[in-house]
Parts: sequence; structure tokens; C-alpha cells
Amino acid sequence: MPYPPSPARLRRPGLSLALLALGHLVISLDLTIVFVALPHIAADVGFTAHTQQWVVSVYAVLYGGFLLLGGRLSDLLGRRRMFVAGMGVYGAASVLGGLATAPEVLLAARGLQGLGGAVLFPAVLALVNTAFAQGRERTRALTVWAMAGAGGLTAGSLAGGVLTQAFGWEAVFFVNVPITVLGAAAAFALLPADGPAGRGGIDVPGALTGTAGATLLIFAVAHGSEAGWTAAEVLAAAALAPLLLGAFLRIQARGRNPLMPLRVFRNRALSAATVVILLFGFTTQAVPYFLTIHFQSVLGFSALETGLAFLGPTLAITAGNFLSEKLVHRFGNRASLTGGILLNAAGAALLAPGFRADGSFLTVLAGIVVVGLGMGVTYECMWIAAGTGVAEEEQGLASGVASTALQIGTATGIAVLVAVANRGVGGRAGQALREATAAGMRDATFVLALALLPAVLAALALPRGKSRVVAAGTPESREEAARGAGQVP
Repeated sequence: MPYPPSPARLRRPGLSLALLALGHLVISLDLTIVFVALPHIAADVGFTAHTQQWVVSVYAVLYGGFLLLGGRLSDLLGRRRMFVAGMGVYGAASVLGGLATAPEVLLAARGLQGLGGAVLFPAVLALVNTAFAQGRERTRALTVWAMAGAGGLTAGSLAGGVLTQAFGWEAVFFVNVPITVLGAAAAFALLPADGPAGRGGIDVPGALTGTAGATLLIFAVAHGSEAGWTAAEVLAAAALAPLLLGAFLRIQARGRNPLMPLRVFRNRALSAATVVILLFGFTTQAVPYFLTIHFQSVLGFSALETGLAFLGPTLAITAGNFLSEKLVHRFGNRASLTGGILLNAAGAALLAPGFRADGSFLTVLAGIVVVGLGMGVTYECMWIAAGTGVAEEEQGLASGVASTALQIGTATGIAVLVAVANRGVGGRAGQALREATAAGMRDATFVLALALLPAVLAALALPRGKSRVVAAGTPESREEAARGAGQVP
């Protein structure tokens, strides 16, 4: 066993959970905190309109590309060790970003933040899934964890607007430094100590092919939407990615110590959850991006006004997180997840007509509330499913698989949906540009709503049943885990 079991080893579970939620918050905030600050960063550091999107994309590319490796390292080397390492990388990268005066330095900082996230996220989720017993206890812990993460996606825009307006764009980087220092120090007091490093070793060929393949895939999708799908670097990445991923799967099927043992997909809950997570990333993760464009480019909000406008989705998502815990205990995770997905689709369909050049915050408010509630419910339920029935020593791996699906879905979805939204924008200016931008986002959001519906079928493939309170390490807990994996009727 590469990693010793850890349930019931938390002496202060409340504080420990708060620390894990903080780790999730840092990752989620940094995905979106630069959105509102992008125009200021571009003007001061020297990005062009074409290259400024890489401030967002380089984070997503390296974060998504290294998640699978980060998950396996957390199983082998220890989750507390990887938590501290991830926080350390984040803190150093944030100092570098805040001091950057050239595009290359800023992009290097964002890339390092992405690597920090790839190390930190699987460790955080694996700790939640192993330190709290499956059933009501873990669901409550995941509620807090999910609130920090899902709320952070929209709260990032709020924080970015406030910090940029008050202190300048550098503050969106420097704000991470005291948080990461505090988090790394607190880990030694609050998180369960790691045992000896695993003896299994690292699947080097699998790590190289899997990481390179996932990174090139995300690069091709993210860069293709900006540079054009026929750009040489996009075509090269698109050609190499499937070859590397194919080699990765072959290595995993035949290797003695695979990075991602394919048997994990025999777990029905994890397999179904991975599909849901992929489609969730493809669709709803584009909503904060579209809202930012609508508020700033169409309605003319300032950075501070845009940040304050994101209070709406932040509060709606938080309410959805609270609601999800009650729904899971009453109706089970499968029914709750299905309802959350349908709520997301309905919210997107309601949001789309509100994207109007003559609109206001009120024209999108109803859609924001409904899609936010749906995001809050879905976000928690899909991660509950991803950790159900997974052996403790492979929770980091499962977290890496599921979170890689989220990043691939997000990168692909934003590229596709932004391409749909930008079809009629070229060559326009002034009021005509605002009208074309609003119309394009309206069309893209309707596409988003339709693209969510296949996720319902994946959710219905989850094992039936409601969460129960079971003690960790007992025969009943093992039976509950097997039921979640689809091995017990």
C-alpha cells in the first residue's frame, strides 16, 4: 500500500477542514481573479489584445496537464507533504507575478501557479475523502470544501475587481502570499502526518506521456481559439496530443506500476462522475467569463463595479452548496446530481436572453441566481460521486483523474463557446460591437444549456442509494464503498 489510511486521525477536524477549504479557495480564486485585472495587466506589462488571454490560459494549461501526476504523487509521497509543497509553489509564484514587469515573467509566474494548483488540488480532495468517513460526515465536509471552491470561481472576479481598483493589479498576486505562508505553516499542526513515502515508485514513461499529452491537448484547444485552428503550433499540438495519450493508455494497460491503473474506471461512480465533471467544465465554467465580458465590454462597468456584480453568482453558488447537502441526505447523490444539472441547464436558458446591449444587471439576475444554484448543487454532488468507492490509497489518483477531466472540459468549452460568441464580432466598433458581443454570448449560452443535457444520462448511471453515516474502517464502511463502486446491488 503506497499510502497509509488516515481516517479519524484529525485531532481538530473543524480547523483541519477550514484549512483544506482554504487550499481549495486559493486554487479557485486564481483561476478567475485575473479576469477583471487583465486590461490593467496588459497596459502595464505590455501584453497585446491577442496575447493577454495567455495570462489565463497558461495557468489552465499547466494546471490541467499536471493534475494526474500531482494526484499520484500525493498517494505516493504523502498528502500533507504535497499540500505544503503546493502552497509553497503558489506563494513563490505569486511574489514573482506581483513583481513582473515583462510578459515573459508574468506568464512564468502564472505557469508556476498552475503547477502549484496541480500539486495542491489532488492532495486537498484526497485528504477530505480519507479524513472524513463516507456518508453524512464526508458529505458535510465536502459541502464546506465545495463552497470554498465553487464560490471562489466567482468570488475571484469580485476580489480581482476590488483589489485592482484599490491597490492596482499587482495586488491580485500579492494577496496570495500571506495566505500560502499561513496555510503551509498550519498544515503541520492540523493535517494528519504522512507515513513513509510509497515504495511503488513513479511510472516515468506514463508520467511523461500522460502529462505531455494532456498539456498539449489543452494547449491546442486554448491557443487555437485565439491564434486560429490552422496555426502551425496548434496543428502540431493537436497531432501530437492523441499520439501521446494513446501511448499513455497503452503504458497504463501493460505497465507493472502504472500512473493511472485503468481498473479505477471499473468504479461506476468514478466513471460516471468523470463524464459529468467533463461536461460541467465544458459548459458552466464559461459562465463567469461571459459575465465578465458582459459587465465590462457591453455594460461598461468599472473593475470595482464588475467585482461587486459578482456578489450575485457568489451568493447563489453558496446557497446551492448549502442546498446540496440537504438534497443528498434526503434523495441520494444520484437524484441530487441529476436535479443540479437540470437546474444548470434551465438557468443558462434563462440567462441567455439577459445578454443585451440595452440590458442591465437586472436583466441577467434571474439567470445568475438559477444557474448559480445549479452550479452549487452540481459541484458538490459530482465530487461526492468521484470519491465514492475509491480505496484510500488511490484517492489522490481519483482526484487527479476527475480534476483533469474538469480542466480539459473547461479549456475545450471556453474555446468552443467563445468561438460561437465571437462569430459576428469582427470588424465592428462602438455600439455595433456591443450589440454583436451581446448577441454572440446569447447564442453561446443557449448552446451551453443544450450541451449540459448529456450529463443527465451520465448522472443516471451512478449507483442508487442515499448517503449513510458509517464509521471508517468498519465492515459496514467497506460495504458502503463497494456499493458506491457498483460492486454491491
